[in-house]
Amino acid sequence: MTDMRDLQHASHPEPSPFDDSQVEVAPITRRTVTLGVSLLATAVLAAVALVVPTPYAMRSPGPTEDTLGRDLIQIDGARTYESTGQLRLTTVSVLGGPGYPMMSGQVIQGWLDPRRSVLPVEAVFPEATTKEEQQEVSQAEMVSSQESATAAALTELGYDVPAVLDVAGTEPGSGAEGKLNEGDVIEEFQGEPVGTYADLIDGLAETTPGDDVTLGVQRGNRTLDVTITTAGNGQRAVLGVFIDPHYDFPVDVSIEIENIGGPSAGTMFALGIIDKLTPEDEADGEIIAGTGTMSPEGTVGAIGGIEQKLYGAVRDDAEWFLAPADNCEQVVGNVPDGLNVVKVATLAEARDAVEQIGRGEGADLPTCS
Repeated sequence: MTDMRDLQHASHPEPSPFDDSQVEVAPITRRTVTLGVSLLATAVLAAVALVVPTPYAMRSPGPTEDTLGRDLIQIDGARTYESTGQLRLTTVSVLGGPGYPMMSGQVIQGWLDPRRSVLPVEAVFPEATTKEEQQEVSQAEMVSSQESATAAALTELGYDVPAVLDVAGTEPGSGAEGKLNEGDVIEEFQGEPVGTYADLIDGLAETTPGDDVTLGVQRGNRTLDVTITTAGNGQRAVLGVFIDPHYDFPVDVSIEIENIGGPSAGTMFALGIIDKLTPEDEADGEIIAGTGTMSPEGTVGAIGGIEQKLYGAVRDDAEWFLAPADNCEQVVGNVPDGLNVVKVATLAEARDAVEQIGRGEGADLPTCS
């Protein structure tokens, strides 16, 4: 016979510890409603804040290109040679700018990423400049950098590079202001013919800053002698004249590169030209990246965004990086692990650095420390 106590127990089981019928629901109060609405409003405002336009632009590591690869540099009129190494130009990708503002969330991400740099828009783009205008300027600078790199490389290799030296303008307050006009052509320096850009630079190298020099100038149909007081630029005399050289290259060099602008690839272009025109395998299997503008006389100039270029070089397997000497302040403390930075001030120094790295002797090259 079944015990009635057993039936009672089966009909009324003990409550499970997870039985929600036993959970007490707190009453909804005005304070609870206020707190919920406040949290929801805060979340909405935070989400909206992340998509608010900001007056910032961000630099990130851009692509790199091997100047010795895929026929980037093509040469006619001289024998060329193969290389087993790589000479990679480096670039910076820019987010933000006129007409394309960065959102707050993107700015925060940039601040938290050591590979990126967040700057006020005006520090990256000139004021009152559209993005289209900036792109046009960037492409013009790229074309000019290719010509200067070609002139510097061929001069470094011992070629004479004839040039017509047109005056593009004068520096305000210089000795040339008011004496030279845009469109003048410099044909003589101190009575000596000027047939190449190097002739003018060599003449200035022998001039003490502050001395007067006489330029033979073609102005329209007239030939004039113009006396200018030089100024000092470190240890070198300068004219205060902007020169627009038109070259007659003894070797045809063409550089085919897309979607990259600005003048900062000049040094790596020049090194690529030298490597292709010399039988030595300068890099000898090494991956060497770098940056820097290149003047026709072979001076390596400072550039922007070098911190991002260092990271781009490491990402693309470079172990060496050639940095302009004038950028050393930005390099110190920003070198990624595994990258060796060599400071260079001239094309001759950069060429020597590549050769030493290729020989396995790069350890003693100067750095930015």
